[in-house]
Amino acid sequence: MPLIPEEPQIHESAQGPRATASTPRPVPGPRSAASPRPGRPGPGPARPAAPASHPHPGAGQSPAKRPENRSDQRTTPQLQLIPAPVDGALDAAEEALDLLLETGRAPGEILVLTTGDPHPWAAHELSFGEAAYWAQQDTGDDVFFADASAVERATTRPVVIVAVNGGGEETAARALPAAMARAGALLVVCGDPQRITALLGAGAGV
Repeated sequence: MPLIPEEPQIHESAQGPRATASTPRPVPGPRSAASPRPGRPGPGPARPAAPASHPHPGAGQSPAKRPENRSDQRTTPQLQLIPAPVDGALDAAEEALDLLLETGRAPGEILVLTTGDPHPWAAHELSFGEAAYWAQQDTGDDVFFADASAVERATTRPVVIVAVNGGGEETAARALPAAMARAGALLVVCGDPQRITALLGAGAGV
């Protein structure tokens, strides 16, 4: 009797090393796309030209429903928590920023806030005076870094990243709900998840 060899059945598991909603840590990638940040925003040499992946009008949304001035999901942005210690929160925010830029987000769509020490870019630009510093936010053509205590002056952008890298409890308690109000589509918060969830919950109840 001829033996028919059975073909091994290989079932491809659809699992793969993707980040899930429970562990939304961004994968650290090459920093080439965003390395020239501290210095001067604007026509930086290695900035990726962002494809049109905006959550603004024009994609597949029905324009008759409601006119989107600023952003579609302003009141309910998606929230991503990235666990990080206080002294590693800024690094985690940088990784998240790099990942967003590498996946096609335009630099001008992103606002980065720090609750403790300012980002080196913000410290550098503030040395030229507040007027010139805030004017760059209005230009809206690059990532803007600001201190969380000045979040009231920050304008709405599709993506807001918050690095909880120090500062008092009161600063974080004010900054997180304000950051959520300014995030059009996505709010990324880097820090202690339990503390962040408590602060956001307290802010939502006010």
